[in-house]
Amino acid sequence: MSLYKLFNHFISRLGPGLLYAGAAVGVSHLVQSTQAGGMFGFELIIAIIIIHVVKYPFFEFGPRYTAATGQNILHGYMKLGKWAVWLYLLMTIATMFIVQAAITVVTSGLITHIFGLEGLGGHDPQIVAFIISSVLLLFSFTLLVSGHYVLLDKLMKVIILVLTITSVAAVIMLLFDNPGHHKSATVFFSFSDTAHLIFLATFLGWMPAPLDLSVWHSIWSKSKNESDGKITSMKETLFDFRVGYIGTAFLAICFLLLGALVMYGSDETFAPGGAAFAGQLMNMYEQALGPWAYPVVAIAALATMFSTTLTVLDAFPRTISASLELLFPQQIKHRNNERTYLIWLFIIITGTLLILFFYMTSMREMVKIATVIAFVAAPILAILNMQAMFNKSIPDEHRPGKLMLLWCWLGVAALLGCSISYLLL
Repeated sequence: MSLYKLFNHFISRLGPGLLYAGAAVGVSHLVQSTQAGGMFGFELIIAIIIIHVVKYPFFEFGPRYTAATGQNILHGYMKLGKWAVWLYLLMTIATMFIVQAAITVVTSGLITHIFGLEGLGGHDPQIVAFIISSVLLLFSFTLLVSGHYVLLDKLMKVIILVLTITSVAAVIMLLFDNPGHHKSATVFFSFSDTAHLIFLATFLGWMPAPLDLSVWHSIWSKSKNESDGKITSMKETLFDFRVGYIGTAFLAICFLLLGALVMYGSDETFAPGGAAFAGQLMNMYEQALGPWAYPVVAIAALATMFSTTLTVLDAFPRTISASLELLFPQQIKHRNNERTYLIWLFIIITGTLLILFFYMTSMREMVKIATVIAFVAAPILAILNMQAMFNKSIPDEHRPGKLMLLWCWLGVAALLGCSISYLLL
Protein backbone atom coordinates (compact mmCIF):
# COMPACT_ATOMS: atom_id res chain seq x y z
CA MET A 1 0.00 0.00 0.00
CA SER A 2 1.35 3.45 -0.95
CA LEU A 3 2.16 6.08 1.67
CA TYR A 4 -0.72 8.23 0.38
CA LYS A 5 -3.21 5.37 0.76
CA LEU A 6 -1.94 4.61 4.27
CA PHE A 7 -2.33 8.26 5.25
CA ASN A 8 -5.81 8.45 3.69
CA HIS A 9 -6.84 5.27 5.53
CA PHE A 10 -5.54 6.70 8.80
CA ILE A 11 -7.42 9.99 8.35
CA SER A 12 -10.64 8.19 7.37
CA ARG A 13 -10.61 6.35 10.72
CA LEU A 14 -10.68 9.63 12.62
CA GLY A 15 -13.89 11.45 13.50
CA PRO A 16 -15.08 12.64 16.94
CA GLY A 17 -11.46 12.48 18.19
CA LEU A 18 -10.62 15.34 15.85
CA LEU A 19 -13.71 17.26 16.97
CA TYR A 20 -12.42 16.80 20.50
CA ALA A 21 -9.02 18.14 19.42
CA GLY A 22 -10.67 21.02 17.59
CA ALA A 23 -12.52 22.05 20.74
CA ALA A 24 -9.63 21.39 23.12
CA VAL A 25 -6.86 23.11 21.18
CA GLY A 26 -7.73 26.75 21.55
CA VAL A 27 -7.44 29.26 24.38
CA SER A 28 -5.69 26.69 26.60
CA HIS A 29 -3.00 26.23 23.95
CA LEU A 30 -2.67 29.47 22.00
CA VAL A 31 -3.09 31.84 24.96
CA GLN A 32 -2.42 29.89 28.16
CA SER A 33 0.34 27.56 26.93
CA THR A 34 2.10 30.39 25.10
CA GLN A 35 1.93 32.56 28.21
CA ALA A 36 3.15 29.68 30.39
CA GLY A 37 6.22 29.36 28.16
CA GLY A 38 6.73 33.10 27.98
CA MET A 39 6.49 33.54 31.74
CA PHE A 40 8.27 30.42 33.05
CA GLY A 41 10.22 28.96 30.14
CA PHE A 42 10.09 25.17 29.93
CA GLU A 43 9.14 24.60 33.59
CA LEU A 44 5.42 23.93 33.10
CA ILE A 45 5.87 21.21 30.45
CA ILE A 46 5.68 18.73 33.33
CA ALA A 47 2.36 20.30 34.39
CA ILE A 48 0.94 19.64 30.89
CA ILE A 49 1.99 15.99 31.08
CA ILE A 50 0.63 15.48 34.61
CA ILE A 51 -2.77 17.06 33.93
CA HIS A 52 -3.21 14.95 30.79
CA VAL A 53 -2.48 11.82 32.81
CA VAL A 54 -4.83 12.86 35.65
CA LYS A 55 -7.75 13.73 33.36
CA TYR A 56 -7.29 10.91 30.85
CA PRO A 57 -9.83 8.37 32.24
CA PHE A 58 -12.59 10.95 32.57
CA PHE A 59 -12.20 12.12 28.98
CA GLU A 60 -11.99 8.55 27.69
CA PHE A 61 -15.25 7.60 29.42
CA GLY A 62 -17.28 9.88 27.10
CA PRO A 63 -16.65 8.01 23.82
CA ARG A 64 -16.14 4.68 25.67
CA TYR A 65 -19.68 4.87 27.09
CA THR A 66 -21.12 5.48 23.62
CA ALA A 67 -19.17 2.58 22.12
CA ALA A 68 -20.32 0.30 24.96
CA THR A 69 -24.01 1.24 24.97
CA GLY A 70 -24.80 3.10 21.75
CA GLN A 71 -26.02 6.04 23.87
CA ASN A 72 -24.31 9.25 24.96
CA ILE A 73 -22.95 9.42 28.49
CA LEU A 74 -25.83 11.63 29.65
CA HIS A 75 -27.86 8.40 29.68
CA GLY A 76 -25.29 7.14 32.19
CA TYR A 77 -25.90 10.26 34.28
CA MET A 78 -29.64 9.55 34.08
CA LYS A 79 -29.08 6.08 35.54
CA LEU A 80 -27.55 7.79 38.58
CA GLY A 81 -30.73 9.86 38.90
CA LYS A 82 -32.30 12.94 37.30
CA TRP A 83 -30.29 15.07 39.71
CA ALA A 84 -27.08 14.19 37.82
CA VAL A 85 -28.46 15.40 34.47
CA TRP A 86 -29.90 18.51 36.14
CA LEU A 87 -26.52 19.21 37.74
CA TYR A 88 -24.73 18.93 34.41
CA LEU A 89 -27.37 21.04 32.65
CA LEU A 90 -27.24 23.82 35.26
CA MET A 91 -23.43 23.87 35.20
CA THR A 92 -23.53 24.11 31.40
CA ILE A 93 -26.06 26.94 31.27
CA ALA A 94 -24.23 28.82 34.03
CA THR A 95 -20.91 28.77 32.17
CA MET A 96 -21.69 28.60 28.45
CA PHE A 97 -21.90 32.35 27.78
CA ILE A 98 -18.60 33.24 29.45
CA VAL A 99 -16.85 30.24 27.88
CA GLN A 100 -18.09 31.06 24.37
CA ALA A 101 -17.28 34.75 24.91
CA ALA A 102 -13.71 33.98 26.04
CA ILE A 103 -13.09 31.83 22.97
CA THR A 104 -14.75 34.27 20.58
CA VAL A 105 -12.84 37.31 21.85
CA VAL A 106 -9.50 35.56 21.27
CA THR A 107 -10.56 34.48 17.77
CA SER A 108 -11.85 37.93 16.82
CA GLY A 109 -8.62 39.44 18.16
CA LEU A 110 -6.60 37.25 15.81
CA ILE A 111 -8.82 38.11 12.85
CA THR A 112 -8.58 41.81 13.68
CA HIS A 113 -4.79 41.81 13.75
CA ILE A 114 -4.07 39.35 10.92
CA PHE A 115 -6.33 41.19 8.46
CA GLY A 116 -5.47 44.68 9.72
CA LEU A 117 -9.00 45.60 10.80
CA GLU A 118 -8.11 47.60 13.93
CA GLY A 119 -9.38 50.88 12.50
CA LEU A 120 -12.35 49.46 10.60
CA GLY A 121 -14.70 52.28 9.63
CA GLY A 122 -12.99 54.63 12.06
CA HIS A 123 -14.82 52.98 14.96
CA ASP A 124 -13.60 52.52 18.52
CA PRO A 125 -11.54 49.27 18.89
CA GLN A 126 -14.19 47.80 21.19
CA ILE A 127 -16.90 48.38 18.56
CA VAL A 128 -14.65 46.89 15.86
CA ALA A 129 -14.05 43.81 18.02
CA PHE A 130 -17.79 43.45 18.62
CA ILE A 131 -18.56 43.73 14.89
CA ILE A 132 -15.95 41.11 14.00
CA SER A 133 -17.19 38.80 16.76
CA SER A 134 -20.75 39.17 15.44
CA VAL A 135 -19.68 38.30 11.90
CA LEU A 136 -17.62 35.37 13.17
CA LEU A 137 -20.55 33.94 15.16
CA LEU A 138 -22.94 34.48 12.24
CA PHE A 139 -20.55 32.68 9.88
CA SER A 140 -20.17 29.81 12.36
CA PHE A 141 -23.96 29.65 12.77
CA THR A 142 -24.38 29.35 8.99
CA LEU A 143 -21.84 26.53 8.78
CA LEU A 144 -23.48 24.60 11.61
CA VAL A 145 -27.10 24.86 10.44
CA SER A 146 -26.14 23.92 6.88
CA GLY A 147 -24.12 20.82 7.71
CA HIS A 148 -24.07 19.91 11.41
CA TYR A 149 -21.89 16.91 12.20
CA VAL A 150 -20.87 15.85 8.66
CA LEU A 151 -19.56 19.31 7.73
CA LEU A 152 -17.91 19.77 11.12
CA ASP A 153 -16.16 16.40 10.78
CA LYS A 154 -14.74 17.27 7.35
CA LEU A 155 -13.64 20.77 8.33
CA MET A 156 -11.86 19.55 11.44
CA LYS A 157 -9.67 17.09 9.56
CA VAL A 158 -8.32 19.93 7.43
CA ILE A 159 -7.96 22.43 10.28
CA ILE A 160 -6.16 20.07 12.68
CA LEU A 161 -3.78 18.93 9.91
CA VAL A 162 -2.88 22.54 9.04
CA LEU A 163 -2.46 23.40 12.71
CA THR A 164 -0.16 20.46 13.43
CA ILE A 165 2.08 21.02 10.41
CA THR A 166 2.46 24.76 10.98
CA SER A 167 3.05 24.43 14.72
CA VAL A 168 5.71 21.74 14.34
CA ALA A 169 7.40 23.73 11.55
CA ALA A 170 7.51 26.86 13.73
CA VAL A 171 9.01 24.97 16.70
CA ILE A 172 11.66 23.28 14.55
CA MET A 173 12.71 26.57 12.99
CA LEU A 174 12.88 28.23 16.41
CA LEU A 175 15.09 25.45 17.76
CA PHE A 176 17.56 26.18 14.97
CA ASP A 177 17.21 29.95 15.20
CA ASN A 178 16.58 30.88 18.84
CA PRO A 179 16.38 34.67 19.38
CA GLY A 180 18.44 34.20 22.57
CA HIS A 181 17.02 36.86 24.90
CA HIS A 182 19.08 37.91 27.87
CA LYS A 183 18.12 36.11 31.05
CA SER A 184 18.02 38.97 33.52
CA ALA A 185 14.24 39.15 33.20
CA THR A 186 13.56 35.45 33.64
CA VAL A 187 11.11 34.27 36.29
CA PHE A 188 10.94 30.84 37.93
CA PHE A 189 7.67 29.28 39.04
CA SER A 190 7.14 29.31 42.81
CA PHE A 191 4.44 27.49 44.79
CA SER A 192 4.81 30.14 47.48
CA ASP A 193 3.74 32.89 45.07
CA THR A 194 -0.06 33.32 45.05
CA ALA A 195 -0.02 34.95 41.61
CA HIS A 196 1.86 31.95 40.20
CA LEU A 197 -0.65 29.54 41.74
CA ILE A 198 -3.60 31.48 40.31
CA PHE A 199 -1.97 31.36 36.88
CA LEU A 200 -1.42 27.61 37.27
CA ALA A 201 -5.14 27.16 38.05
CA THR A 202 -6.16 29.10 34.93
CA PHE A 203 -3.58 27.19 32.90
CA LEU A 204 -4.74 23.74 34.06
CA GLY A 205 -8.47 24.58 34.12
CA TRP A 206 -8.67 24.28 30.34
CA MET A 207 -5.77 21.89 29.87
CA PRO A 208 -6.35 19.97 27.70
CA ALA A 209 -9.96 21.19 27.95
CA PRO A 210 -12.80 21.56 30.49
CA LEU A 211 -14.19 18.15 31.43
CA ASP A 212 -17.52 19.10 29.83
CA LEU A 213 -15.80 18.08 26.62
CA SER A 214 -16.08 14.40 27.58
CA VAL A 215 -19.87 14.73 27.29
CA TRP A 216 -19.55 16.60 23.99
CA HIS A 217 -17.28 13.88 22.66
CA SER A 218 -19.83 11.24 23.61
CA ILE A 219 -22.59 13.12 21.79
CA TRP A 220 -20.41 13.60 18.68
CA SER A 221 -19.68 9.86 18.75
CA LYS A 222 -23.40 9.10 18.82
CA SER A 223 -23.95 11.53 15.94
CA LYS A 224 -21.26 9.74 13.94
CA ASN A 225 -22.97 6.41 14.63
CA GLU A 226 -26.27 7.84 13.37
CA SER A 227 -24.54 9.30 10.31
CA ASP A 228 -22.77 6.00 9.52
CA GLY A 229 -25.77 3.84 10.38
CA LYS A 230 -23.76 1.65 12.76
CA ILE A 231 -22.11 1.73 16.21
CA THR A 232 -18.36 2.23 15.98
CA SER A 233 -16.42 -0.59 17.66
CA MET A 234 -14.69 -0.04 20.99
CA LYS A 235 -11.28 -0.56 19.37
CA GLU A 236 -11.89 2.09 16.69
CA THR A 237 -13.46 4.48 19.22
CA LEU A 238 -10.50 4.32 21.59
CA PHE A 239 -8.02 4.65 18.72
CA ASP A 240 -9.82 7.76 17.49
CA PHE A 241 -9.95 9.24 21.00
CA ARG A 242 -6.31 8.53 21.82
CA VAL A 243 -5.07 10.13 18.60
CA GLY A 244 -7.00 13.29 19.48
CA TYR A 245 -5.97 13.24 23.15
CA ILE A 246 -2.27 12.63 22.56
CA GLY A 247 -2.37 15.16 19.73
CA THR A 248 -3.71 17.89 22.05
CA ALA A 249 -0.95 17.16 24.58
CA PHE A 250 1.66 17.34 21.83
CA LEU A 251 0.30 20.65 20.53
CA ALA A 252 0.12 22.11 24.05
CA ILE A 253 3.84 21.39 24.45
CA CYS A 254 4.49 22.90 21.00
CA PHE A 255 2.79 26.17 21.95
CA LEU A 256 4.58 26.26 25.29
CA LEU A 257 7.88 25.79 23.44
CA LEU A 258 6.95 28.59 21.05
CA GLY A 259 6.25 30.91 23.98
CA ALA A 260 9.42 29.89 25.80
CA LEU A 261 11.71 30.17 22.78
CA VAL A 262 10.35 33.54 21.64
CA MET A 263 9.05 35.34 24.75
CA TYR A 264 10.91 34.02 27.78
CA GLY A 265 13.40 36.60 28.96
CA SER A 266 12.32 39.17 26.38
CA ASP A 267 11.10 41.77 28.92
CA GLU A 268 7.69 41.78 27.17
CA THR A 269 4.44 41.84 29.16
CA PHE A 270 1.26 40.29 27.85
CA ALA A 271 -1.46 42.63 26.60
CA PRO A 272 -4.96 42.12 28.08
CA GLY A 273 -6.88 42.79 24.84
CA GLY A 274 -7.50 40.11 22.19
CA ALA A 275 -6.22 42.07 19.17
CA ALA A 276 -3.29 43.50 21.13
CA PHE A 277 -2.25 40.05 22.35
CA ALA A 278 -2.51 38.65 18.82
CA GLY A 279 -0.42 41.51 17.45
CA GLN A 280 2.14 41.07 20.19
CA LEU A 281 2.43 37.36 19.52
CA MET A 282 2.70 37.70 15.74
CA ASN A 283 5.18 40.59 15.88
CA MET A 284 7.48 38.78 18.26
CA TYR A 285 7.61 35.74 16.00
CA GLU A 286 8.29 37.90 12.97
CA GLN A 287 11.03 39.88 14.72
CA ALA A 288 12.68 36.73 16.03
CA LEU A 289 12.53 34.63 12.87
CA GLY A 290 11.89 36.93 9.96
CA PRO A 291 8.94 37.55 7.61
CA TRP A 292 8.44 33.83 6.86
CA ALA A 293 7.19 33.23 10.41
CA TYR A 294 4.18 35.54 10.17
CA PRO A 295 2.02 33.50 7.74
CA VAL A 296 3.02 30.21 9.42
CA VAL A 297 2.02 31.33 12.91
CA ALA A 298 -1.01 33.24 11.60
CA ILE A 299 -2.40 30.14 9.87
CA ALA A 300 -1.75 27.95 12.93
CA ALA A 301 -3.27 30.43 15.38
CA LEU A 302 -6.33 31.27 13.29
CA ALA A 303 -6.98 27.60 12.48
CA THR A 304 -6.73 26.79 16.19
CA MET A 305 -9.17 29.40 17.37
CA PHE A 306 -11.67 29.08 14.54
CA SER A 307 -11.91 25.32 15.08
CA THR A 308 -12.47 25.90 18.80
CA THR A 309 -15.12 28.58 18.21
CA LEU A 310 -16.99 26.36 15.78
CA THR A 311 -16.90 23.14 17.79
CA VAL A 312 -17.79 24.77 21.13
CA LEU A 313 -20.65 26.70 19.50
CA ASP A 314 -21.95 23.37 18.19
CA ALA A 315 -21.38 21.47 21.44
CA PHE A 316 -23.38 23.63 23.87
CA PRO A 317 -26.76 23.42 22.08
CA ARG A 318 -26.20 19.73 21.32
CA THR A 319 -25.59 18.83 24.96
CA ILE A 320 -28.40 21.04 26.24
CA SER A 321 -30.83 19.48 23.72
CA ALA A 322 -29.71 15.98 24.72
CA SER A 323 -30.12 16.81 28.44
CA LEU A 324 -33.59 18.27 27.96
CA GLU A 325 -34.64 15.26 25.88
CA LEU A 326 -33.74 12.99 28.82
CA LEU A 327 -35.42 15.20 31.42
CA PHE A 328 -38.57 15.91 29.40
CA PRO A 329 -38.97 12.95 27.01
CA GLN A 330 -42.64 13.64 26.27
CA GLN A 331 -42.21 17.33 25.52
CA ILE A 332 -38.88 17.10 23.65
CA LYS A 333 -38.78 14.03 21.44
CA HIS A 334 -35.75 13.03 19.39
CA ARG A 335 -37.47 13.93 16.13
CA ASN A 336 -37.86 17.62 17.12
CA ASN A 337 -34.44 17.79 18.79
CA GLU A 338 -33.28 19.80 15.76
CA ARG A 339 -35.58 22.67 16.70
CA THR A 340 -34.33 22.65 20.30
CA TYR A 341 -30.75 22.72 18.98
CA LEU A 342 -31.46 25.79 16.83
CA ILE A 343 -33.24 27.61 19.67
CA TRP A 344 -30.31 27.10 22.05
CA LEU A 345 -27.79 27.94 19.34
CA PHE A 346 -29.55 31.28 18.92
CA ILE A 347 -29.67 31.82 22.71
CA ILE A 348 -25.94 31.12 23.07
CA ILE A 349 -25.00 33.50 20.27
CA THR A 350 -27.25 36.24 21.70
CA GLY A 351 -25.89 35.84 25.26
CA THR A 352 -22.31 35.75 24.02
CA LEU A 353 -22.75 38.95 22.03
CA LEU A 354 -24.26 40.71 25.05
CA ILE A 355 -21.26 39.76 27.20
CA LEU A 356 -18.84 40.83 24.47
CA PHE A 357 -20.60 44.16 23.98
CA PHE A 358 -20.36 45.11 27.64
CA TYR A 359 -17.12 43.37 28.69
CA MET A 360 -14.94 43.26 25.54
CA THR A 361 -12.11 45.34 27.01
CA SER A 362 -10.18 42.57 28.79
CA MET A 363 -9.51 39.26 27.11
CA ARG A 364 -7.30 38.24 30.03
CA GLU A 365 -10.01 38.61 32.68
CA MET A 366 -12.60 36.84 30.53
CA VAL A 367 -10.28 33.89 29.97
CA LYS A 368 -9.30 33.84 33.64
CA ILE A 369 -12.92 33.61 34.85
CA ALA A 370 -13.80 30.85 32.37
CA THR A 371 -10.72 28.73 33.09
CA VAL A 372 -10.99 29.02 36.88
CA ILE A 373 -14.65 27.91 36.77
CA ALA A 374 -13.57 24.85 34.77
CA PHE A 375 -10.74 24.16 37.24
CA VAL A 376 -13.07 24.19 40.27
CA ALA A 377 -15.84 22.19 38.53
CA ALA A 378 -13.52 19.44 37.20
CA PRO A 379 -13.86 17.00 40.15
CA ILE A 380 -17.67 17.10 39.97
CA LEU A 381 -17.72 16.05 36.32
CA ALA A 382 -14.94 13.52 36.94
CA ILE A 383 -17.05 11.78 39.59
CA LEU A 384 -20.16 11.78 37.36
CA ASN A 385 -18.22 10.22 34.47
CA MET A 386 -16.65 7.61 36.72
CA GLN A 387 -19.99 6.62 38.28
CA ALA A 388 -21.62 6.40 34.84
CA MET A 389 -18.87 4.20 33.38
CA PHE A 390 -18.61 1.80 36.32
CA ASN A 391 -22.38 1.33 36.49
CA LYS A 392 -23.56 -2.30 36.42
CA SER A 393 -25.59 -1.57 33.28
CA ILE A 394 -22.32 -1.38 31.29
CA PRO A 395 -21.48 -4.77 29.70
CA ASP A 396 -18.66 -6.50 31.58
CA GLU A 397 -16.38 -6.65 28.54
CA HIS A 398 -16.57 -2.87 28.11
CA ARG A 399 -16.39 -1.85 31.76
CA PRO A 400 -12.92 -0.60 32.79
CA GLY A 401 -10.86 -2.79 35.11
CA LYS A 402 -9.60 -2.31 38.66
CA LEU A 403 -6.45 -0.52 37.53
CA MET A 404 -8.55 2.11 35.76
CA LEU A 405 -10.76 2.43 38.85
CA LEU A 406 -7.69 3.12 40.99
CA TRP A 407 -6.48 5.61 38.38
CA CYS A 408 -9.88 7.34 38.57
CA TRP A 409 -9.87 7.65 42.36
CA LEU A 410 -6.34 9.04 42.34
CA GLY A 411 -7.40 11.50 39.63
CA VAL A 412 -10.49 12.60 41.56
CA ALA A 413 -8.39 13.07 44.69
CA ALA A 414 -5.89 15.20 42.77
CA LEU A 415 -8.57 17.33 41.10
CA LEU A 416 -10.52 17.75 44.36
CA GLY A 417 -7.37 18.67 46.27
CA CYS A 418 -6.41 21.27 43.66
CA SER A 419 -9.91 22.79 43.62
CA ILE A 420 -10.10 23.06 47.42
CA SER A 421 -6.57 24.49 47.58
CA TYR A 422 -7.48 27.13 45.01
CA LEU A 423 -10.66 28.12 46.86
CA LEU A 424 -8.60 28.55 50.04
CA LEU A 425 -6.04 30.87 48.39
